[in-house]
Amino acid sequence: MQALGRHILVEYFDCRNELLNDVPYIEQSMVAAARKADATVINSTFHHFSPFGVSGVVVIQESHLAIHTWPEYGYAAVDLFTCGDTVDPWIAYNELKRLLEAGSGSSIEMLRGQLGLIPGTRQEMEAHREDHAVQLGKPANGYSPGEQATSLAPKYSRNVWFTERSENTAHSFRHTGKQLYREQSPFQLVEVYDTYAWGKTLTLDRMVMTTEKDEFIYHEMIAHVGLFSHPNPKRVLVIGGGDGGAVREILRHEGLEKVVMVEIDEKVIEASKLHLPAISSAFDHPKLELIVGDGIAYVEESMDDAFDLVLVDSTDPVGPGEGLFTERFYRHVHRILRPGGIQITQSESPHYAPALFREIYACYRQVFGNEHVHCYLAHIPTYPSGMWSFSWAMKGEGHPFNGLDRNRIDAFCRQHGLKYYNADIHQGAFCLPTFTREMVENDPKVEATAAASELTAS
Repeated sequence: MQALGRHILVEYFDCRNELLNDVPYIEQSMVAAARKADATVINSTFHHFSPFGVSGVVVIQESHLAIHTWPEYGYAAVDLFTCGDTVDPWIAYNELKRLLEAGSGSSIEMLRGQLGLIPGTRQEMEAHREDHAVQLGKPANGYSPGEQATSLAPKYSRNVWFTERSENTAHSFRHTGKQLYREQSPFQLVEVYDTYAWGKTLTLDRMVMTTEKDEFIYHEMIAHVGLFSHPNPKRVLVIGGGDGGAVREILRHEGLEKVVMVEIDEKVIEASKLHLPAISSAFDHPKLELIVGDGIAYVEESMDDAFDLVLVDSTDPVGPGEGLFTERFYRHVHRILRPGGIQITQSESPHYAPALFREIYACYRQVFGNEHVHCYLAHIPTYPSGMWSFSWAMKGEGHPFNGLDRNRIDAFCRQHGLKYYNADIHQGAFCLPTFTREMVENDPKVEATAAASELTAS
């Protein structure tokens, strides 16, 4: 070859749209194409972009392969650059066309560093290289006398990222590149990634729901605050919570008679059972009735005064979780609570989604009354802003501190090895920053559209 390298600029058309939005698949396809062409892969770095598309590069010993995809158009632009004559970029071109299931492709090849345009011949350049090596006191192969010229294979490293995005912010998690679970259910895209910092991570519609490393914070706080502020809970209803962490914590309370969990998406349960066994460990508990169905319909059809605690472990108010953020739903929750019963919900981030936060608490106050609604906080590193809120609301007169038995709580925490919740946290979590307290207690009505816009994620 009379050039230093070959450079092919490629366009693929009519590709399978969903493949072009799948970061692990694109990364694996690019690496596979490089290896098919006998390239030596050094590194790969890939990201997902908002609202659609994947960008990434595979660095090879012989140069690189780069890609950007537009899933909405079934289009991918690819850059294949190889140095020397040991790698044939056209092999990579054909392999990528197959893997992306492209209907057609176009390309243009350029020779880079054509020897006829570079001063001197190849022999002259080799002579210059040998002269330079002699000046350094080493032979042309780069080794000093007595050194063993052993060629070491380069180590391949991967930088593949999952990124949760909203309109103005993003939070990225580096993972192994192997997608442990991916299913498009009738309700949402369910995925599990194996991340380096947070362990196995469950995402729904590309939003992080729980991770192995910090799940205990959310699940301990959504479960134990309500149960320890009720004098004698017997029957508990959980709406959502398909990963199983909430019912795991609830069922630590031996005095309960029955726990009913209603999860709309069986794929969430399946993913958690397969890949998050420590979180989903209570699904076979004899006191648990697990129902795959519509939680809203279940609440509407339940009898009055049926439960001591109703816990709403929902996703954000988009997709299948949208109906769980309406006044109608919470009036039914109020109806099925026994007198003195408690409602616990996850109520978003007051810092990250203030309009939605205000709307949620305005709704709770309309249903339960101003004096019977309280907010408490926990710090969850993998959730937007890290500051996350929960609501506590009682049917009747009461307060989350009334009758609080600190000794019983601390004994329970020691017995079960809890890592976040304790008696001090129970009380301290209700101590709110001024801006949060003002939103809960004195906030005017807000428009639902403003709240929904805060949660538009890629």
